[in-house]
Parts: sequence; structure tokens; C-alpha cells
Amino acid sequence: MIPISILDLVPVVLGETPRDALHKSLDLIQHAEKFGYTRYWVAEHHNMTGIGSAATSVVIGYLAGGTSTIRVGSGGIMLPNHAPLVIAEQFGTLESLFPKRIDLGLGRAPGTDPHTVRALRRAAGRSDSFPEDVLELQSYLAAADPAQPRARVRAVPGRGTEVPLWILGSSTFGAELAAAYGLPYAFASHFAPTSLFDALHIYRQRFQPSKQLDRPYAMIGVNVIAAETDAEARRLFTTVQQSFTNLLRGSPGKLQAPIDDIEDYWTPAEKHQASRMLEHSIVGSRESVRRELEIFVRLTNADELMVVSSLHDHAARVRSYEILAEIARGS
Repeated sequence: MIPISILDLVPVVLGETPRDALHKSLDLIQHAEKFGYTRYWVAEHHNMTGIGSAATSVVIGYLAGGTSTIRVGSGGIMLPNHAPLVIAEQFGTLESLFPKRIDLGLGRAPGTDPHTVRALRRAAGRSDSFPEDVLELQSYLAAADPAQPRARVRAVPGRGTEVPLWILGSSTFGAELAAAYGLPYAFASHFAPTSLFDALHIYRQRFQPSKQLDRPYAMIGVNVIAAETDAEARRLFTTVQQSFTNLLRGSPGKLQAPIDDIEDYWTPAEKHQASRMLEHSIVGSRESVRRELEIFVRLTNADELMVVSSLHDHAARVRSYEILAEIARGS
């Protein structure tokens, strides 16, 4: 099986606090390290009561500090929300503290709603400069250029750390950019599957080798819920289905407990739309997940999978990742 990693939104469970969610994420990454996962990413979202990873760099430091070998990073930092220099300094600091363990995944969406965009003081149209911002950020993290020994602006810490960059995307734009810059590409098919195969084709066909990467490397997001039986996995998955339904209703909130019948929760229209967003979800027992994973990897030719398992019950979430790790090891 190819490498498997984890994307954690630091989900806040109904009735709990972000503090509880952060403590659970630390416990989960410590399990993930023992299970043999490759990397563990957290994502930048703002003004969402059900997500506790808004201060993404801070969370990465917390998680990296509680582990010793697993790679920790962002999936991603929404670069238009920030000055590239600030991100270079933050991730240069993280790399200095946790050498060879930090990833910097970059997205161009705001990760929030229009009102919060204004609160972030994000300039209108800032995403248009995303390609230039990526290059600027990369330059701050690069080793000193002998041709420009006295650069006026330097990231300290940051300069010379060469933290590996990833381009994240849910459309063909990110694929084109990652290919042109010779960077690894992560596609968010765990919630936006529509352009997956077009994006992968563009990325692989147009890839230009770079100092960081000599061939295309595509990591693909997928929801995986594994349990002892198919029925139990499907019941656990209703938490995810409720979350996406609430998102469509414009009221995303904290994670809700699983329910016996999701049909009682969503309307036919909501079911259709949420199910399309969750198209790439693998839910079931060990054998069911093994079979569906093999099909998914064969269809996508993925180099790595980034798995999302946002469950209400922490023990069930840890167990889901444990089963998945056992599948990956062939046990």
C-alpha cells in the first residue's frame, strides 16, 4: 500500500470546547505516530465553531512538540490571508525546532466566510496574487543566493530551512500551478471531488522538475471510516453526513453524535448535494475498506493518501485509523 497520512480539522464535538479538541488531536497524532502514518496535517479555517485549528502554525508546534518522528504540517495555510514573510518566519521557526519534520501546504481560498475575510483584513482580490506569493514565500525559505548576498528582507528563522512546499487544490488551477513550479500536489477530493481526475491529468502531463521535486507527486484526500462491521461504520459516518448537511444549510457547527437513520436528518435535495461532496468516502469493515481503497488507489494512481476521519467519538476515531494502518501494513 502507498503511504497514508492524516488530515485533522481539530473537530470540536458538541458539548465540548476547542481545548478538548486540541487535547484529542494530540492524543490522535501520538497514536498515528505509533501506527506508522507518514504525516499529520491541520487546516486553517476561521469563524467555525466546529474547527479548532484556526491558529494553524501554533497547533502544528503543539502537535510536533508532543511527537518525535511523524511529519507535521499544514493542509493548508491559506496564503492570501497572510504576508508571505510572516508564514516564512513561522514555518522557519517550526523547522528550526523540529528539523526535517515540517510540511507547508498552501491554499488560495480564504477558509472562511466573506464577513470573516474582512475581519482578517484580507485585501479584495488577494487570491489573484497567489502564484507570486508562493514564489515570494519560497524565496524567503531558500538558502542565500550568492548573486544577492545582501537581501534587504530576510526571514529569521526561515532563510535556508527550505521547508518543503505543497500546493493544495480542489480545481485545475492548483494542478497547473503545482506542475509549473515543480511542487507536490494535494487534491481535496474528500469534500470537492468534481475535478479530481482532470486535475491529476493536468498536473502529471505538465509537471516541470524543480530543485524540490524531480517527478510528479500527487496526494489525494479521501474520507475513510473503518469499524468492526459495515453497519457500525455506516452509523459512525452519519456524523460526517450531518456535518456536510449543516454546511449546506449555512449553519456549520460542532460535531454531532451519530444517528440510526440519516434519512430522517436530511432532505432529498440535501442528500443529493452532500452525497456528491462525499463521493470519495470509504466506509465499512476492514475487508470493505481494504477492497475500496485498492480500487481508489488504482483509479487515481495516487502516490499518497491523505485521510480524513472526523468522528464524534474519539475512541472510535482512533480505532478507525488503527484499522486503516493495519490494512496499509497488509495485516
